[in-house]
Amino acid sequence: MTQQEKNFEGSLKIRLYNTKSREVELFQPYFAPRVGIYSCGMTVYGYAHVGHIRTYTNSDVLRRLLEYAGYQVTQVMNVTDVGHMTSDEDAGEDKLELGARREGKTPWEIAEFYEDHFFSTIAECNITRPEVISRATEHIGEQIGLVKRLEDNGYTYKTDVGVIFDTSKFGRYAEFARLDLEGQEAGARVAVDDQRRNPQDFALWITNQPNHIMQWNSPWGRGFPGWHIECSAMAMRYLGDQVDIHTGGIDHIPVHHTNEIAQSECATGRQYVKYWFHSAFLNVDGRKMSKSLNNLYTLDDVRARGYSPLALRYLFLNGFYRRDMNFTWEALESAQRGLARLWGACAELPAPTGVVIPGFIEKFESAISNDLNTMNALAVVSGVLETKGPPESKASTIYKMDEVFGLDLANSRTRLSDFWRLRGLRPEHKMQAESMADKREKARKNKNFSEADRLRDRINNMGFQVEDTPQGPKIVPMFDFDFAAMRKPVCGHCGVDEKTGC
Repeated sequence: MTQQEKNFEGSLKIRLYNTKSREVELFQPYFAPRVGIYSCGMTVYGYAHVGHIRTYTNSDVLRRLLEYAGYQVTQVMNVTDVGHMTSDEDAGEDKLELGARREGKTPWEIAEFYEDHFFSTIAECNITRPEVISRATEHIGEQIGLVKRLEDNGYTYKTDVGVIFDTSKFGRYAEFARLDLEGQEAGARVAVDDQRRNPQDFALWITNQPNHIMQWNSPWGRGFPGWHIECSAMAMRYLGDQVDIHTGGIDHIPVHHTNEIAQSECATGRQYVKYWFHSAFLNVDGRKMSKSLNNLYTLDDVRARGYSPLALRYLFLNGFYRRDMNFTWEALESAQRGLARLWGACAELPAPTGVVIPGFIEKFESAISNDLNTMNALAVVSGVLETKGPPESKASTIYKMDEVFGLDLANSRTRLSDFWRLRGLRPEHKMQAESMADKREKARKNKNFSEADRLRDRINNMGFQVEDTPQGPKIVPMFDFDFAAMRKPVCGHCGVDEKTGC
């Protein structure tokens, strides 16, 4: 440890819930200011859905908070492009080969297509791209090396399936997930071969699968890695034997992350991960997401319904990462309007000067550093907009907070323009409303107030509001108006449907 590492204290005292201890703990990395994060990535055999996006949004907020506090973050994310069976317990088919057969492509083509789609998806949601993207197929040597270490340390045995990890030799195996191993003896986990000594034992290297397309030579015969070994091998390859933070969904706790801990700590004799950061489930319309229910919505579905990808991010920020959340299109609609109003308010602000308004940053930091309380932290933004103070300082304060939120508030004018386009607003709609506003202004000057009121109502029916300013009338679109309906033929005089117009 260098002197800089000994003396470093982040600008914030960050407290995080650690799945390992089931407590909120003060964050203290192994070698501050350096922080290593390993994030469980996608198995690239299908499209990322909104549940995945929520998990990666939560991890991104954590990463942004650490950087905000002055830490130097290195994030590693795996891409599972081989070895992940349709069951976490090594049963079923390899998901990549299943997808390849479904789409009439090779496993490598499937992996490349869905990997590209995944990283395009997270980019549109303003999720920071990890410094290291590690594909399982490009790290076969590291995985074989880790299996060999486990074999040398006496933690493996062989069956007809391949090299198996003996969980009975790791006395703390059940601790992390609070597993009831005796209860599992009755078959809670899938029995994948009758040669395994314990139901929870898992495959490290799989052999004797002649029909499997993706295979490599190894000391135990030609085969391919089990799913769990890749994460340990690649995390230690890029971050060392001890990792500061490991992120993922809570569904990984009982099997995948439990197995990662076992194989890693038995190989090194050291604690593998210091802080485990897990996101809770996202349900859809009150039900679990599943193919059978046809509710695995993707970002393509979100855009097709006229929503900004950042509206999804804003929706997730208004929840707590450790609580299950229910996704509905009505909730996304509300989030879209709320974010658009925020963009609208920020679009009116001048360029920031760097001088923040006292008190608000402290409130924001107090909320966000308390186990990522994004809901309370977002509420501080509303306070900034409502307070009296220099507009330049308002901008500086809000944009400082947005370093963690990632809502692109500094580019609100562009984002707001994109929002109106998604809502069906066209330039001719605003031109018609502005023409009506000019006529209304003339009626007001002529004290023809009944005509001015009639024209104002017409403007409202077109989806706009008139704001009277010292510089003249200003046209503002209504956030809850369906401009797509305005695509019908309109009356050239009043701008509404020609069948009902004046």
